[in-house]
Amino acid sequence: MEIAIDAMGGDFAPHNIVEGAIDAARKFRGIKRLYLVGLQDTIERELQKYGDIPPQIEIYHATEVVEMDDPPVVAIRRKKDSSIIKAVELVKTGKAQALFSAGNTGAAVAATTLRLRTLQGVERPAIATVIPTPKRPFILIDAGANPDCSPALLVQFAVMGDVYSREILGVKNPSIGLLSIGGEEVKGNETTKETFRILESLPLNFCGNIEGSGLFEGQADVVVCDGFSGNVVLKTSESVAKAMGKWLSQEFTKNIFRTFGALLLKTALKNIKTKSNPDTYGGAPLLGVNGFCVIGHGSSSAEAVTNAIRVAHESVSHKVNHLIEEQLSGLQGLEKKENEKR
Repeated sequence: MEIAIDAMGGDFAPHNIVEGAIDAARKFRGIKRLYLVGLQDTIERELQKYGDIPPQIEIYHATEVVEMDDPPVVAIRRKKDSSIIKAVELVKTGKAQALFSAGNTGAAVAATTLRLRTLQGVERPAIATVIPTPKRPFILIDAGANPDCSPALLVQFAVMGDVYSREILGVKNPSIGLLSIGGEEVKGNETTKETFRILESLPLNFCGNIEGSGLFEGQADVVVCDGFSGNVVLKTSESVAKAMGKWLSQEFTKNIFRTFGALLLKTALKNIKTKSNPDTYGGAPLLGVNGFCVIGHGSSSAEAVTNAIRVAHESVSHKVNHLIEEQLSGLQGLEKKENEKR
């Protein structure tokens, strides 16, 4: 398997990207090639810091870099030789089966959607983010790619989330919830009400509406929403987690007795930090594109990059895209039969 990596994307590129790629090349079997796409001289200087480089690592030169604040249209129309565009081209031409970028999210979504196109039965791709809870992690989809969604789009997101939960998280029969302002069927706006009606009629394990207060109670394995709401949930959750960490640190260092108590709780606190660390889950897959794309946080650590490459490798190996097309085709066939009966 070959994976293209945007080596210039992210707040800490290329250092964290290169370090994570080297670690992934050493850890994961089945990866034949990891293309580090970007400014060749810059990447070579970074590689020199690591001594023996795994043979899977190969530099693929690109002369331009898409900055984090560049509008997506700039990346597509004006920076055609940028690292993200060249990484997408490697997938389009079949030299790579997946790509990873921690750079400009809008540019990554636009480039993959326009150049790779979407899967059969998918109107728009969606970002699926794995979020940890005290019980088990759940998938939030969409987490930012589509601010405005129709019921048909939300249903497609539900199917994509169902497949990803089964194949990558190992959930046998994922429960699917619809993010809304109340648990009752009549709660929500017209879009969520119509989506509820459709999901209820499909052979999915639909468990109804999920309120924001129920997200971290393990009420659903897949939570479906539009990208606007999903991104707000994601950013708020990340912010609260950071705030809690700071509060604990402040409280445990107020006096020697609390510091001693923190030492006694060191193992428990470490376990909590590990479970809540987004780096453990790598990046968020952009599901629905004809190819496989994993989007990382702009501040991705080397560990996050390594795990994002793992996610890409597992998703291609499990044929996630094929299963999404297969399941959507089956549901469309079922809907057609129901319409004919009517």
